[in-house]
Amino acid sequence: MRVHVTDLINGDQLSRDTFNNFGLHVLSKGTTLCNQEISRLFQHQIDYVDIEERMTEQLVRTIESTINPKWLPTVQPIYENAVRSFEGLFSKALDQGLIDDDEVNAVLQPLLNNIQLERDVVSMLLLLNTKDDYTYQHSAQVGMLSYYLATWVGYSNEEALQISKAGFLHDIGKCRIPDDILNKPGKLTDAEFEEIKKHTTYGHEIISNSFEEAYLAIGALQHHERNDGSGYPHGLTNDAIHPVAKIIAVVDIYSAMISERVYRQKRDLLFVLKELFQLSFSKLDPFTTHTFIKHMMPNFIGKRVELESGEIGIIVMTHPIEFFHPLIQINNRFIDLTIEREYEIKHVYL
Repeated sequence: MRVHVTDLINGDQLSRDTFNNFGLHVLSKGTTLCNQEISRLFQHQIDYVDIEERMTEQLVRTIESTINPKWLPTVQPIYENAVRSFEGLFSKALDQGLIDDDEVNAVLQPLLNNIQLERDVVSMLLLLNTKDDYTYQHSAQVGMLSYYLATWVGYSNEEALQISKAGFLHDIGKCRIPDDILNKPGKLTDAEFEEIKKHTTYGHEIISNSFEEAYLAIGALQHHERNDGSGYPHGLTNDAIHPVAKIIAVVDIYSAMISERVYRQKRDLLFVLKELFQLSFSKLDPFTTHTFIKHMMPNFIGKRVELESGEIGIIVMTHPIEFFHPLIQINNRFIDLTIEREYEIKHVYL
């Protein structure tokens, strides 16, 4: 049966290969269409496709349920084990001043093996995120996100795995910070903040004594440096900051922003990315930050949104440059936020 792309639903299956107007092959016969595949058809300006006769509504719902995070039962226990194990690494780093590479790999490798194929990074982190064990959970998240961002900015998979390790260990120096300062619920005094800042040099020392790869220690030392020189411990600017540290800086801030511990309530993920975007004009490396946002935005395709007008729609396509102005579908109507500027997204439902 031939249908317009606006009438496609999750679970439809292509009955023949699909090509765009330039003859470029877009999707193969037999492809099961989900939100991302449907969005791809929109991107190639394809109006009609041929699909197999539709299944029963009950079977479609069954397929839609499998589109939801089927990876969760596998990844969640591995993630939780990584968080628990990192507490042990902290203790050993404090007692011995060293980290064992085999122990780090035993914790990190199973996690990386299971996240490399997961595309929906936004939903994954939110579903795994809890209010507990912030310091250790934050380290696991920064390790995971460092892997993704390293691949997005052009590092090989092998290099990205090592950069992930640098992200995983970036806060190891906090093992030497007293718990009453590290976990203080209120605002830190100037003296307490000066003590917190030492975790960068502590981490550099611990990692340098444990590994030969210098960039692992540089990540710990420089992830709080800022392009405008306002960071610490050395007030470095721009190119003086190591590229790996720039990667960790972006994902470190993102992980902190999505944490309930930092804001005391969940933040809208689009709002968080907008804050990162603003930081890219002063404190964070623009290329690294924009690459992160560009690759995170497609994770919102298929998500429901509430507009400031109160209307509810679905993101069907994102823009490669105007990150925060996607194409929205409301029933049979499409709103291109790059053109219709009066519309603005109020909330994204994940």
